[in-house]
Amino acid sequence: MKRVASLLFLSALLAGCGSSSGGQQITIGAAQTFELAQFSPARFTPGQAQDLSFTIKQPSGAPLTRFRKGPGPHTGVHVIIVRSDLGLIIHRHPPIGADGRISEKVTLPTPGRYRLVVDAYPAQSGPLRNFQLFRWLVASGKPVSQPLPPFRPTVTADGYRLTMHNLPRLRAIKPAFLNLTITRPDGRPAVLTPWFGALAHAIFFRAGALVYFHTHVCSAGVSGCTSVLGPTRVTGRVTRPGHLRVGVLLPVGGTWRLFLQCKVDGRVLTAPFTLSVA
Repeated sequence: MKRVASLLFLSALLAGCGSSSGGQQITIGAAQTFELAQFSPARFTPGQAQDLSFTIKQPSGAPLTRFRKGPGPHTGVHVIIVRSDLGLIIHRHPPIGADGRISEKVTLPTPGRYRLVVDAYPAQSGPLRNFQLFRWLVASGKPVSQPLPPFRPTVTADGYRLTMHNLPRLRAIKPAFLNLTITRPDGRPAVLTPWFGALAHAIFFRAGALVYFHTHVCSAGVSGCTSVLGPTRVTGRVTRPGHLRVGVLLPVGGTWRLFLQCKVDGRVLTAPFTLSVA
């Protein structure tokens, strides 16, 4: 089933509304939307690198070919794949061809269902800043599913320790901040380097429905790192070497999985945290 962007374009304009004794009916045409097109492959083989490829079809039917460029993470197309049990994540910023074709080699490591999020930033004028398109991916074989672990304040990734301090009470649609420290295996504060335009990516998925949200922490002076939900905005920052202040702005309550990603000493670290949101 094709999943479409939340922005809808009305394909028929109505001159007026009313009623008549003759029972006249007004027919409204189907809404026009952005959608994924020319998608391949239909199915994945676990553990095998395969070319994930697609275009984004505009309401006009033509492929989207122009995307936002520049510094910061709010550019191009983000491709995020998460296993349905939130056990692992894949995050890419694939190249985009002149014809709008987006292609990236990915490996789904285990059998089961995966949720694909295509977070696109078109180079268009008007209120459309970005939008998401979704699709289920399937890797053949018996699905792997593990229960989510409870919240743990410290996660170790490749010998680096990421620790969350003084976890606040999180509420839906209310901005909050998570304070973390990142230390090297020798105990020294880790120095972050930009990766995909940001010093850190905070990718959130809600357990069950896999609702998605994404915030960033950027270098000083880099624009385009504020995340928006309705009228509310949140911006993360690095307070000092090895110390992060990560913005949280989630649309609904429930159990959420935060995948915090950053690049240190040439390594991309992924630290998952389980969060409860009221």
